[in-house]
Amino acid sequence: MPAFGNRVTTTTQDLILPKVVDTVLNSNVFTVRQLGAAKTWSGETIRFPVKVSKNSTGTSFSGFDQLPTNATNNRVNLSYTPTSYSITVALPLDELTANQSDAKVLDLAQLELQSAAQDMADDVGTLFYADGTGNSSKDFLGLAAIVDDGTSVATIGGQSRSTYTTLQSTVTASGGTLTLARMATLHSAVASGGIRPTLGLAPELVFNLYEQLLNPQERIDKGISKIKGGLVGESGFVGLNYRGVPILMDEKATSGNLFFINENFIDFYGKPLATYEPIKFKSQSIEGNDYSSVLGLGFAWSGWKKPINQAAVVGHIVLFGNLVTSNPKRHGRLTGLTGV
Repeated sequence: MPAFGNRVTTTTQDLILPKVVDTVLNSNVFTVRQLGAAKTWSGETIRFPVKVSKNSTGTSFSGFDQLPTNATNNRVNLSYTPTSYSITVALPLDELTANQSDAKVLDLAQLELQSAAQDMADDVGTLFYADGTGNSSKDFLGLAAIVDDGTSVATIGGQSRSTYTTLQSTVTASGGTLTLARMATLHSAVASGGIRPTLGLAPELVFNLYEQLLNPQERIDKGISKIKGGLVGESGFVGLNYRGVPILMDEKATSGNLFFINENFIDFYGKPLATYEPIKFKSQSIEGNDYSSVLGLGFAWSGWKKPINQAAVVGHIVLFGNLVTSNPKRHGRLTGLTGV
């Protein structure tokens, strides 16, 4: 493209559009759904009493037969502790000063805060598919730990999956091929009566493989979002259905995996870090990703702090809590999917 000469450049002001277009971040569906419907953390530990065995004293009898009198232990606690994640926002005062003028198109401080919050949500999205052992086990718990049969992650909530086999999720190696029969088997394994998976998650490749299995008339996209724990059809994440379960494409999802999870038994519990303020903005200055309509994501803000020996301001965005499950048995996944 030819450049304009001095006649134009000395008489014409450049136009800076009042939006930043994000070309970096991709979809982060599971994280946005969980943080958008987060529950409040309370105390130092969250414990879920879970039943891991039947009462074994049931018996038929007649007349004066002696009845069993022994007590049985049928429950254990799944225990989870909180952790935190932070991202830094720092700006030199000379840049802030230059931005505070009549020529300002975008508010520099606000834009940096919004951009950093989105980058942090992207980081958290990666952690939510991991196993929680990163950074000396300071990371949030993720689906690699929650949806496991004990082969890779031996314990969940402090309890052994080999001791209590009902804490095992269903993990099935696919041999490379996605079929409707394998999906049906997985769905049946994690369902029971009216308790069924509420959500499927897949990376782009696996989502496209599932679409290839459908007849053209079945390839109907439906927007699905999670509002206060419920599923609502509306403009939101695009998905395909399987047995009434929305299958959503999430570019953060583990490569080659198809997850079936029950969101009634998996939640992010969190709260603002003490002395920090909840973030309540929408990212209206940035477009091109999934975060523009999400309010706060449960993040908290330290406020701007002034270093002693620098003309600058520094702050931290923090997320406190953890991703937890109360019933790992109701989640499952297929692994190693590469074709149909």
